[in-house]
This record gives sequence, structure tokens and C-alpha cells, in this order.
Amino acid sequence: MHKKAIAFIACSILMGCQQLSKEQQSDQSSAKLNNKEIQNNFIAAEVNPQNLSSIIDVTSSEPLNLSDEDNSQIYGDVWKRIQAQLNFKIPENRRLQIQRAWYAKHPAYLNRVAKRAEPFLYYIVEEIEKRGLPMELALLPIVESAFDPYAHSHVNASGLWQFVPGTALHFGLAQNWWYDGRRDIVAATKAALDYLERLNKQFDGNWLHALAAYNSGEGRVARAIQKNYRAGENIDYWSLELPRETDAYVPKLLALADIIRQPHKFDLELYSIPNVQTLDVVEIDHQIDLSLAAKLIDIPVDELKALNPGYNHWATAPEGPHRFLLPIEKAELLAEKVKNLPPEQLVTWTRYKIKSGDSLSLIAQKHKTTVEVIRKANKIKGNNIRAGKFLMIPGQGASNQQIAQVAAQGSPQTIAKATPTEIEYIVQSGDNFWEISKKYNVSVKDIVKWNNLASNQAIYPGQTLVIKQDNSDSIGFAQGETTRKVKYKVRKGDSLARIAQKFNVSISDIESWNKINRRKYLQPGQTLDLHVDITQI
Repeated sequence: MHKKAIAFIACSILMGCQQLSKEQQSDQSSAKLNNKEIQNNFIAAEVNPQNLSSIIDVTSSEPLNLSDEDNSQIYGDVWKRIQAQLNFKIPENRRLQIQRAWYAKHPAYLNRVAKRAEPFLYYIVEEIEKRGLPMELALLPIVESAFDPYAHSHVNASGLWQFVPGTALHFGLAQNWWYDGRRDIVAATKAALDYLERLNKQFDGNWLHALAAYNSGEGRVARAIQKNYRAGENIDYWSLELPRETDAYVPKLLALADIIRQPHKFDLELYSIPNVQTLDVVEIDHQIDLSLAAKLIDIPVDELKALNPGYNHWATAPEGPHRFLLPIEKAELLAEKVKNLPPEQLVTWTRYKIKSGDSLSLIAQKHKTTVEVIRKANKIKGNNIRAGKFLMIPGQGASNQQIAQVAAQGSPQTIAKATPTEIEYIVQSGDNFWEISKKYNVSVKDIVKWNNLASNQAIYPGQTLVIKQDNSDSIGFAQGETTRKVKYKVRKGDSLARIAQKFNVSISDIESWNKINRRKYLQPGQTLDLHVDITQI
């Protein structure tokens, strides 16, 4: 089933907290185009999709006189479209000034984030406009995840909108071995906007309270409001006693809105994103191998996976969703190609958890297959299996080639050297360059260079510093890897054993990744590098 409404240039997406997100499965009928859709189609018809960067900015041109009822402005750049709808009041206080100064000093960071946002920003803007929500919300994924669909926090928040598992489930985002709806751009955007609408209503239309609650939870914000109210103090966001992260969260969003609304004031030139729909959604009604889908429409499988980061492994989940975000012409082509596929190419695979008392013959009989097929699909020699482990069981009609491909895709491999990842470090009371450099195993000279500072320049609590981390030792899967490098901040009561159990890794691995020894105590606030399978946390 076709769905129209999606966002952007099919570019490669670089791997880039809060607790929320949403699931978008909004079916759109192909009924009459409204005026805004007519305008967008007008632009798409005039632009060569192969050269979108050459679009002329037409923000100063006269609007098309499409009807007497609606005469909306057409924008050549999606940032211009966003700028025209930013309405939050920007206060002048120190918390906001600190965040704005950091963004203004790091235009390269903003442009990197914009490149990650390029495929998806148009779609997000469209969804926000449909609901009549503040356009500032389109900037929230910058604060949450730097527009990295694979971003993962120490509290298990994941995706562009950084949902934690419980909140994700509450808003309909499935999470299983095959699929994580928190990373599904369409599903998570719907869930995030649903959640933000609910929070806004809960806090009587106060968007700053709603945003703070999105970050730290509605209960915490409600208690802070109640505390101030009982004490006869102001209950506006700026007067509330909230966690340090939330204290910086709303100022970050407002600082971004201020900079994007008037980039010239900060001598910035935003990376241009054409205001044209280039992607569409296609729904198919059967589990499908991602490499087969990519082959049917002649695009690299890595490109298909980059546009559809919700899929954890090599195929869609047996129960779905079977939805793909693709370049418009490829979406139509996939729908047509799948209709004509022979049934044997759409074999359903089951991930079976071995139970106590199971044997290969019993499992084969239950799934109407043979022991040999199960052995081949799972690279098993002999008959020994262990309760609690998993087997991949192909449906009837699976070819030897399909079985061999699935077996091969389960083998972990070392991936190519990755580019450094930038993280943001919030300066704490008592911090200095030397302590921060030791914490992240980098040099003071590098920290100073990355942040355009002088070595004798004072730093202050609340200041944001860029720290670059080398990912060259990452381990993962060569195709659609699921192992990612994440940062974990040690908490009071943590031990290496507890952290290893939480993330399903070994203590020796944690020691190796961080060059530490288990005989030394961990310190609260200490940051550890972990290489974890994002499908298992």
C-alpha cells in the first residue's frame, strides 16, 4: 500500500536523551491534492532530481496564485520554510547564551548534522505542519540525536527522537530481534509528535514545560511545578529545579531556533536542503530479504538500509512492518516488482528459541522442515543444541542459496576503520582541561583545538565542549552491522560485572576497550566506551 509523505534526498546517512518517540504508520489515500501538495509537486516537476543542489532559492518570489482559498509561500530551501514558522520567544539569559555561543562557534558541526538530516527533514516538517505544531519541534532531533538514527544513550534511548524502550512501547513502537521502531523514521516521528502533543495538553499548552517533560519525564516536571507553586515561586520553565541535563535541554533547542532563524547574524551559512519531496513510502504484505528488495530496484543494499534503519538484520520481521522509505521512483518500482515475485522468493523465516527438552528432530517436525536444513541455516554440526539459544528456521520452499546466504549473514566480521565520532561534554564544577583529557584519553591540545579555545582560557560549569573519539576499533557486521560504539557514564553502585551483564558483553572486553584494570574501582561519572549489539539492549 502506497503512502505519500516523505522527506528527502537519498543520501548516505552517517551514524551520528531523553525518553520518547512515536510510530508513524499514517495511511494517506491518494485523493485530491491540496494546495500545498500542488505547490510541492510544481517544484518537483521543475527540478532535475539529479541536480537538486542547483535549486534556486525562491523565498523572495511571489507566491503562486493557486486559488482564492489558499496562497501559500513556496520555498526553495527547507530551512527557509522552517525559518518562516519559528515563533518561540527567545529569552536572553546565561543558559541560552552558553548554548547559542557553542553552536555559533561550530558551524561545521551544524552542517554535518544537516547532511544527516537531509533525507528526513522535509518529511518531519510536513508532519509538523499537518498537525499545526510549532516548527521548533523539527529541530528537536538535532538536540536529541544529532539526526543519527542509530544514536543510543546510556539509558537505552534510541533513534532520532531518543525513545526509551518503555515509552516506545506505550506509543506503539515495536522492538524485537528483527526490528526496532525507535529507529524507524516514519514510525518514530509519529510517536514523538503524538507524545509531544499529549505533553503539551497535559501542561496546559506550555511548550517549554512539555519539552522539559519530553527530556526528563512528565512526573519530574510536574513535581517541580508543584514544589514552586506551594512555595509561592514562579512556575515558568526557567524557575524550575530540574536535572542538569534538562536545564540545558530547552536552552539548546531555543539556541538552535535563534541561530537558524537568523544565521546571518552569526555569520553562518546553513547547508542547503532543497524543499522537495524525493522519498516515498511503500508497504508490501510479506517478509522480504533486504538484499532482495535492493536488487529488485537496483540500488545498493547499504543505501536501502541507511534509509530504513529500523531493520536490525537482513530481512523485515515475519509479522511486519514491511515498509520501505525509498526514492520516489524506486518505491513505485518495488511495489510492482514484489507483486510479480514467485512465492519461493518470499520465504518466511522464524527465529525460534530453543526450549528445554527440544531436539533438532522435534524442532524440524514442528516447523515442517528437515534437520539438515536447520543445521545448514545455523551452521550446526551434529545434534547438540542448548536451551535458551536461538535458531533460524526457514519456511517451506527456501532454496539452498537462500539458506546459505542467511547462514553467512550471521557471521560477525571486523569492519573498516570508522571516522571519529564527536560527543558533547558538559563541563562540571571543578573540571579543568587536564581532567577532561584524561577522562576521554585525548590531549589537552586537541580539546583546545576542537573548541577554538586558548590553552589558558577558563572553562565554566555548563559550558559544552566537543570531544572527538576514535571508532577505529569498532566491531560489527559487514552488512547492516548492529554492533555500535556507545558511551556509558558510570553511576553510583556500578561494577564492571553489572555493566557487562547489562550490555551483554564481557568484563575483559570492557577492560580492553577502555584500557582499565578490574582491580581498580570505577568512579561515578567516569565514561566507558562499549561496543554493544544494539539489537540486544
